Parts: sequence; structure tokens; C-alpha cells
Amino acid sequence: MPFNHELAWHPYRPDEGRYERLPYRRCGRSGLRLPAITLGLWQNFGDDRPLAGSRAMIRRAFDLGITHFDLANNYGPPYGSAEINFGRIFEEDLKPYRDEIVVSTKAGYDMWPGPYGEWGSRKYVLGSLEQSLKRMRLDYV
Repeated sequence: MPFNHELAWHPYRPDEGRYERLPYRRCGRSGLRLPAITLGLWQNFGDDRPLAGSRAMIRRAFDLGITHFDLANNYGPPYGSAEINFGRIFEEDLKPYRDEIVVSTKAGYDMWPGPYGEWGSRKYVLGSLEQSLKRMRLDYV
């Protein structure tokens, strides 16, 4: 599907048949069912790409039934920018559908200077989670 720049400036209304396109599978014993395909936001969502293209990909994914968006604190470039851009698009387009969406993020990479800015200490993981939530404008992941 070619990118339509006009779509980037119109209110988003998801496809009503979005849940009929993909199979959903149980995720362990969590009770959660995830789509067979997840959209990972490592590539094409940093500040080195036009936001309109990222918006079009996220909208199209949701229209196709992709409800799981996978990020990490260091996705970009620069680090954190994919979460910031996703947060902006989420706020503007997907917020009314929050209960239909699963967002995951990861930590473990160097994110700030000093001895606590990387790896897996409790301090690092909690700090990284708090920063990710702020960047994405979300209450939970």
C-alpha cells in the first residue's frame, strides 16, 4: 500500500474489521492473547525518519489487527526517540483504543552516564521503566 500523506493529517478511525485478519494466541498462563504478528519499533521510528511514515505504519498495523507494539529504551536513533515518537502517535491517534493495545518495552542498555545507567540492577530497571513511561505518555506497559 503506497503511503498517502493526506492520511497523516486526518483524524484516525481504525478499520472495523481489524480483529478478523490475524490469529491471536495465548501468551503463557497470563490470560493475554496476542496477535500472531507484533510490530517492533526498532527501525523506522527514530528521529532519523519522518514522523508521518511512522504514523502510517502504526495506523496500518492496527488496521490489520496488530495490537502489540514492542519498543525498548534505546530504540531510535537517538536512544529513546522511538518511544517518544510512539507516545506522540499514540496520544494523537490510538489513545481511545488503549484497552485494545499491548505495549512492551525493554531495558538493559546504557541510557545515562554514571554507574547506574545500564545493565540490570533494580535501580536501573525501575528508573528505566519510569523514563520509558514518560517518553511514551503511558501509565503502564
